[in-house]
Amino acid sequence: MGTRTHILKLLADGDFHSGTDIGQRLGISRAAVWKGIKTLCALGLDIHRVSGRGYKLAVPVAPLDADTVQAVLTEHGARLPGTLTLLEEVDSTNRYLLKQAATLPSGSACFAEVQRQGRGRRGRSWHATPYRNLMLSFAWRFEAGPSLVAGLSLAAGLAVLRALADYGVPDLGLKWPNDVLARGRKIAGLLADVQGEAAGPCLVVLGIGINTHVESSEAEHIDQPWIDVRALLERPVDRNRIAGLVLAQLVRACEVYARSGFAAFRDDWQQHHLYHQQPVRLVLANEVRPGVVDGVDDAGGLWLREPDGTRRLFHSGEISLRPVV
Repeated sequence: MGTRTHILKLLADGDFHSGTDIGQRLGISRAAVWKGIKTLCALGLDIHRVSGRGYKLAVPVAPLDADTVQAVLTEHGARLPGTLTLLEEVDSTNRYLLKQAATLPSGSACFAEVQRQGRGRRGRSWHATPYRNLMLSFAWRFEAGPSLVAGLSLAAGLAVLRALADYGVPDLGLKWPNDVLARGRKIAGLLADVQGEAAGPCLVVLGIGINTHVESSEAEHIDQPWIDVRALLERPVDRNRIAGLVLAQLVRACEVYARSGFAAFRDDWQQHHLYHQQPVRLVLANEVRPGVVDGVDDAGGLWLREPDGTRRLFHSGEISLRPVV
């Protein structure tokens, strides 16, 4: 844990703390304290400085804590089979886990407070305010090959929806293939990386971003309708609790998926799909296909009923949905 995270832990109570007090408690100089404060501010945190009183967070924030996350897992009768890693900063949590693919235990998770090169689908960047949002990756090994785990990102999206619902987030729904929406706006997204032979086994790393508290400095870079947990609940967000709830649901989802595939999730997923029986445009790499969403199959593929009545199935990871305009 770096100096800036130690400073943030002291400021997490929302009170003023002098530079002298912070330095003494951490065993560092006041200059080092000021450097850490500047770094946190540069990352988007609003820290007030008042002469004679010290530093205070404008909005309280608690850094991620492994023990607290594990306690939430235990509370919900779940256990993380692999390792839990909390990083102060990384280029990408997915890349971090994939670099360890040869020895990485199944059921390992990695969270980052700052992610410099977060990725979304179709080459997009994932923008998230450091120390306020959830950026994580979760790895699971399957005996099946990559083609048989194609629906896992859909099952994982349902797991994230369930976790957010457990936390009390209202008005949740899904958008094929792997977005979680709240009140029609994106609150979470998933991206799957797969390594393995065609006949199996394979390692799937699920990258997940959850908007828990997006600051305006990051919001201006987001090019689609979005919402965060803070706005929906109108209160400070307990990221450690949400992290534990998400991991608990992901572990259960992967255990079920390994036995039964996406078929075990299909009906529940479809009930939450906001675009079911809705007119849409499917945007592929080189064309756009209009039609009406007519459900998903047992592998997570999307059935589209085209204007001439033809019913076609789409599996490509490059497909995205856009409402008809």
